[in-house]
Amino acid sequence: MATSFRNIFSLPFCAGCLTIFLSCLVFYSFGSQKPVFLAGIDNKVTDIMFRVRGAEPHTGRVVIVDIDEKSLSLMGQWPWPRNLMADLTRAIHENGAGVIGFDIVFAEPDRSSPRNQLEILTPLLGEPVPAQVRSRILDIYNSDHDAIFGEALANTRAVLGYAFQRKDDGLKTDAQVPFPSARILLVPETARFDTLALVPAYRAIVNVDAVAMAESEGFFNVLTDDSGTVRQVPLLMSMDGIPYPSLALETFRIGEGFEEITIHTDNRIKTLQTTVIGVGMGDRFYPTSNAGRLFINHRGPPNTFSYVSAGDLLLNRVRPDFKNKFILVGSSATGLFDLRATPFSSTMPGIEINANIIDNLIQNDPFAYDIFTEIGISFILIIFGGLLLTLILCRLTPLAGALSSLLFFAAVFFGNYAFFFLNKHQVGMTYVLTTFLLILIIVSMLNYVREGRAKRYIQKAFSHYVAPDVVASLLKQPGKLSLSGEQKRLTVLFSDIRNFTSISENMDSETLGRFMNQYLTRMSRIIMDNKGTVDKFIGDAVMAFWGAPKDDPDHAQRAVDTALTMNQELEQLNREFVSHGLPQIRIGIGINTGIMSVGNFGSQDRFDYTVMGDNVNLASRLEGVNKTFGTTILVSEATKDAAGARFDFRYIDEVRVKGKEKSVRIYTPTSEPPGA
Repeated sequence: MATSFRNIFSLPFCAGCLTIFLSCLVFYSFGSQKPVFLAGIDNKVTDIMFRVRGAEPHTGRVVIVDIDEKSLSLMGQWPWPRNLMADLTRAIHENGAGVIGFDIVFAEPDRSSPRNQLEILTPLLGEPVPAQVRSRILDIYNSDHDAIFGEALANTRAVLGYAFQRKDDGLKTDAQVPFPSARILLVPETARFDTLALVPAYRAIVNVDAVAMAESEGFFNVLTDDSGTVRQVPLLMSMDGIPYPSLALETFRIGEGFEEITIHTDNRIKTLQTTVIGVGMGDRFYPTSNAGRLFINHRGPPNTFSYVSAGDLLLNRVRPDFKNKFILVGSSATGLFDLRATPFSSTMPGIEINANIIDNLIQNDPFAYDIFTEIGISFILIIFGGLLLTLILCRLTPLAGALSSLLFFAAVFFGNYAFFFLNKHQVGMTYVLTTFLLILIIVSMLNYVREGRAKRYIQKAFSHYVAPDVVASLLKQPGKLSLSGEQKRLTVLFSDIRNFTSISENMDSETLGRFMNQYLTRMSRIIMDNKGTVDKFIGDAVMAFWGAPKDDPDHAQRAVDTALTMNQELEQLNREFVSHGLPQIRIGIGINTGIMSVGNFGSQDRFDYTVMGDNVNLASRLEGVNKTFGTTILVSEATKDAAGARFDFRYIDEVRVKGKEKSVRIYTPTSEPPGA
C-alpha cells in the first residue's frame, strides 16, 4: 500500500498539483476582465457549438420585405422615389403588419421629388401657357415625395432606422439627434445615464425631417468582435450621455406594446462606469454584457427567416399574411446590403441579424453570460478536474493516459455544450482546457522521464541475470516486474562444485579466477538461454530461479531442462580443462518448486532482486543431499509433478532434510522422453 501511494504521489503528480495551483493564481489575477485572446478562443468554441446544434425553429413572426434584385428589375434602380417607399409602407400595413422596422436610413432629401424641380420649371411657364394648365403643372410639381413617405409612416406603426458614427469625424451638429419614443428607466434609481458602460457614439446619421414621422427610431449598427463576427449586438448605445435603443429593440417594443425600457445595472463590479446587466420591458428581462450587448442566439444560416420580395408586394403579385408580425424592410440586392459573419455563415445579410435579435426578444431566449458564474465553474473544474486528470495520467500507461485525456477534454466540451450551451448560457472553457493541456504535457513528460529511468534501471539490473528477450519483455511491460516482495509459485535451482576447497588450494589466484569465470559464464549462459534468472554467485555456487520477473507457466520444466544441460555442458568443459592442465570437476544440483517471496530485498542502501522462503532453503538442502546418494541432480516431488511427463524421473528416497519436520520424496531426472 505504501509503495502504491509513493507511485501516485510522485514527481509527476506533484508537478500536476503545482500546475493547478499556478493556474488558479493566474486565473485569479484576471479578475472580472477576461483576456482578449481567451475570449477570442471561447468565441470560436461557441461557434463550433452553434454548428453542432444546427439551425433551430424561429417564431415565424419576423418577416423580411426584401428590396432584392427582382424588385429592382421591376421597379427601377435604387434609390427608389420616396413616394414608392410610401406605397410599399402602405402595402405592408394593409396586409396586417403589427410593426414595420426600416433597416435603411433616409439621410438626404429625395432628389427625384418634383418639388425640387419647381424653381427650374417656374421661369419656363410663361404667358403662352394657359393659366389652368400652368396651375395644374405647379400642383403636380409641388408634391414632396419625402412628405408623402413621412405621412405614410405616420399612419402606421413604424420604426425608422439610423446609423451611429462612432469616430470623431468633425461633422457633428446639434440637429443630428434621434428621437426614439421609448421612456427609459434605470434600476436602481441611483444610477446615472452618463455613467452607463454602454457602447459610445460620436454622432448620429439621422433621417431627413420630412421622413422622420415614424412612431420611433432606432440605430441599426451591428457591431462585430475582433474576429469580424457578429456574436453580441448592443441593445442600447450612448451619445452625449444619453442611451438610445436599437432598431431591433424599438421594433420589438412597439410591436409588443411596451412603453418603457428599463436598464438594470450592477454595483458588484467597481469600475468608473456603471455596469449594465440587462434590459427589461414589462415582466421580461434580457441579460446582456456589461456594455448592454445582447448575446445572439442565432437561429441558423442565411435565409432562415421568411423573405417577401418588395417588387411583388408593390405590384400585388403576393398577398402575404402580415397580421401581428414584425416586418423588417431592407435590401439583399448586390451592392446595397452589408454582409456580416456569424457562427453559421460569413455572408449573413445585416437585416437578418436584426431579425434574429427580434426573434430572440420574442422567445426570450438569447444567451446569458455571467462572469462570476464562469469564474466559479472554472475554479471548480481546474482544481477537481485537474487533480482527477493528474491521477489518471500518473496511474495509466502513456497511451492509455493520452486516450483518457482526449476523453476528458471531450467530456468537458460536451458537458459545457449539454449543460450550459443548450440551456442558453455561455461559459468559457478555454482557460480550463488550457490548464488541462498543460497538465497533460507536464505530467506526460515527467512520466516519460520516470519511465525511461525505470527502464534503464530494469535493463541495468537484469541484463546480466536474465535472457535478452526477458529484459525486452520487461521494458515493454514493466508492470510485470514487482519491485516489492510478492508471493509467487516459482522453481529455484542451486548448483555447487564438489570438493571446491581442495581444487582451489592447488591453483594460484589468477588461474583460479580464469577457471571460475569460464565455469560460471558457461553455466549462467545456459540458465539464461532457458529463460531463467541468475540470482547470485556464492563462491562456486550458482543460484537461479524461473517464473519471475517474467511469468512462465513452464518454470519447472525449464529448470529441470537447465540442470540436464548444465550436466552435459560440464562434460565438454572438463575436456577443455584437462587440455589446459586443469582438474576436472563435478557438481551437484538441487531443484524445488513452491510458493516463495520474490522481489527487492536488502537494506535501504543496497538490495537485490531475489527469492526467499522455506522452499528456497529446500532446494539448497537438496543440492547438498546429492553427496549422500551419489547423484548429480535431485528434485523435489513438487518439481517432478510440475515438470509433467516430459522427463523420466527415478525415485531416490524419502528424506527429512535439515530445517524440515516432514520428510520429502526426492527424485533424479534420468532423461527426456523420446522426441522431446
